[in-house]
Amino acid sequence: MTRRVQLVVSGLVQGVGFRRFIERSARELDLHGRVRNLPDGTVEIEVQGPERLVGELERRACSGPSRSRVTGVRKKELDPDSSLNGFKVLF
Repeated sequence: MTRRVQLVVSGLVQGVGFRRFIERSARELDLHGRVRNLPDGTVEIEVQGPERLVGELERRACSGPSRSRVTGVRKKELDPDSSLNGFKVLF
């Protein structure tokens, strides 16, 4: 079953390689979507793929790379989007 979620991750998540960590993880898991920094210091992830693999990316986002300090993750379920292809870091 395909699942699509939006995650907004807070804490020390900008300037520590968090977006690249998520990009590598998403590509390793063959997921689709995007990741970007938001002006308030959080990171937004939109990811789509098989339910189990999306869950694995969520788990990784909760811990982040070694230099990050995740203090919260807000999650919103979204309808699947057939136009998503690949995984991108937005600047």
